[in-house]
Amino acid sequence: MGRTVADQMIELLHQAGVERIYGLVGDSLNPIADAIRRDGRIRWVHVHNEEAAALAAAAEAQLTGRLAVCAGSCGPGNTHLIQGLMDAHRTGAPVLAIASHIPSVQIGTGYFQETHPERLFTECSAYCELISRPEQMPRMQRIAMQTALAESDVSVLVLPGDVSALDAPNDTGASHLSPPTGVVAPSEEQVAELARLVDAADTVTLFVGAGIEHAREQVLALAGRVKAPIGHSLRGKEWIQYDNPYDVGMSGLLGYGACYEATHEAGLLVLIGTDFPYDSFLPQARTVQIDTDPARLGRRTLLELGVHGDAASTLDALLPRIAEKTDRSFLDRMLRRHAEALEKVVGAYTRRVQDLRPIHPEHVAAVLDEEMADDAIATVDTGMCNVWAARYLSPNGRRRIIGSYRHGTMANALPHAIGAQYAFPDRQVVSLSGDGGLTMLLGELLTAAEHDLPLTVVAFNNGSLGMIRLEMMVAGYPSFQTDHGPADLGAVARAAGLHAETVQDPADVRAALRRALDHRGPALVDVRTDPNALSIPPHITAAQVRGFALAATRTVLDGGVGRMVELARSNLRSIPRP
Repeated sequence: MGRTVADQMIELLHQAGVERIYGLVGDSLNPIADAIRRDGRIRWVHVHNEEAAALAAAAEAQLTGRLAVCAGSCGPGNTHLIQGLMDAHRTGAPVLAIASHIPSVQIGTGYFQETHPERLFTECSAYCELISRPEQMPRMQRIAMQTALAESDVSVLVLPGDVSALDAPNDTGASHLSPPTGVVAPSEEQVAELARLVDAADTVTLFVGAGIEHAREQVLALAGRVKAPIGHSLRGKEWIQYDNPYDVGMSGLLGYGACYEATHEAGLLVLIGTDFPYDSFLPQARTVQIDTDPARLGRRTLLELGVHGDAASTLDALLPRIAEKTDRSFLDRMLRRHAEALEKVVGAYTRRVQDLRPIHPEHVAAVLDEEMADDAIATVDTGMCNVWAARYLSPNGRRRIIGSYRHGTMANALPHAIGAQYAFPDRQVVSLSGDGGLTMLLGELLTAAEHDLPLTVVAFNNGSLGMIRLEMMVAGYPSFQTDHGPADLGAVARAAGLHAETVQDPADVRAALRRALDHRGPALVDVRTDPNALSIPPHITAAQVRGFALAATRTVLDGGVGRMVELARSNLRSIPRP
C-alpha cells in the first residue's frame, strides 16, 4: 500500500506540532484511524461523544494557544461535533476539525447518514471546505491549519472516507505554520484623540476583558495615572482581579461589587480588550474602546472613539501623553461601595455555614479555592457553577479558570478538563460540574477512567437546574420542570472506575476535597448542595421582581464573596475616612 491521503494528513498534523486527536473511530474515519495507528506519533484520544471531543480540543487550544484537533465520522459523528466547535469558535480557540464524509460518489443521493458538512459547520468556523480530490492535498490542509491559528478560530476539513484512502499524488513537503505574534499598533491620530478624551474627563473607569492578558501592568499604570476604578468581564477576571488596588468587581449577569456603578457614573468609560456582550449593562454614552479587531469597535455601545490596536501597545503609546489626575475621590468612593457590597454578602452567605444542610454551594467553592493548587486549572460548567467560580475562585496570575463563557453550553466542564489535563499532565485540573451539565455527558467519566487522567470533578449536586430556576424567578415566572432530584453521582462515578465520595455534611467538605485532589487518578466528589442557594441578597423588593428583568437580574446577582473581600478591605486601608 502506498502513501494515502490519510497518511499525508497525519504527517501534516505532526509537522504542525499536534500530539493528539480527540474523537471516536469508525466508518468513514477508518482510513485516518489506521494512518494514526501505523504512524505512531500522534495519539488517538477515545472519548464517548464527539461533542466532548470538540470541547476537549477547544480547552487544549484555548489554554495552549496551539492547534488542537478533533474528528467525527460521517452523519451523526459530525453533528455531535457542532456544540464543541461552536464553543471553540465563540471562545477564539484554534481548532481543526476533521469531518469525515460519506463515499464521494454517493454525495447528493440521500445516502445513509448523508449530511452536508460543508454547509453544516459554516456558522461555527472561519474555514470549512470539502476535499473532493486527493490533488487538493496537502495545500488545502495547510490553509485550514494556518487559518485556525491566524484567526484563533475553527477550521473544518470535510473528507470523504474513500478519498482519504486514495494514494496521495503530491509530495507532502514541509512548511512552517505561523501563529499570530505581530502587534497591532494604533494610529498616531487615534492615540492623540484618546489622550485628549482621557485628559478632558473629570473621572475615568476602565473596563477590561481577556484582551489585556499581556497588558496587565499597563492597565494598572493607567488606572494609577488617572485614578480610575477597574472593572472586568468574566473572561478578564483571571488577568486583572488579583493584587489590584483599583478593583471594583465584575459586570454582567454574574456581576458583583461596584463595577456597574463605576461604569455608569464615570465621566469616561474606557473599554479595553473586551467584546462584552451585555449591552444593557453599558451606559451607551461617554465611552471609548480599544480592540485588536476593528469589527468589534462600537458593536456593543455608542462610542466617542474606537481605537484599533492591541491593549499593550495602545496603552504604552497613551501613558506618556496624559496628565496625572490628582483627585481620587471618585475612585475612593467606588472602592468603598465595592467593599460594602462584598461585606454585606459575606455576612449573608457565611453565617453558620458549617451547620447548614443541605450544604451551601458557596461554602464548597470557598473551601475548594483554598485547597486548589496555586497553578491549578479550573474548568467551570455553565449555570450556577459560573457564579460560584466567578465569586470564590481566586486568580493569582498562575491559575487558569475557563468555561463556555461566550457560547454558554451546558456539560462543558468535564470535557474541558479532559483537554486541559492532556495539555498539562503535570498540573492539577479541577472540573466544577453542575449535576445538570455532568449528567448530559456522563460517558466522559469513563473517558477519564480509561485514560487514567488525574483530574478531579467537584459535582455541585442540588437536583435542580439552578440558573434556569433563577432566570424564571427574575422574570416573574414560577419555576417549572427545573427540579429533578439529586442523582447518586458518587455511585455512578465509582461504577465508572473513579475514586468517588458523597458528601452531605458541610464539616466533611474540606477533607473529601483534599482526598480527591491528592488522588493519583480520576476522582469525583458528589456534594449535595442546597437547590435554594441562588445567590440572592437578603432583600429583594417586589418591584424588582415584577419590574425590568435585566435590572432585577443585576440586583439578584449583585454582591460577591470569597477572598475578594480581603482584597477590597486591603484596598481601603490607604483611603482616608470621609
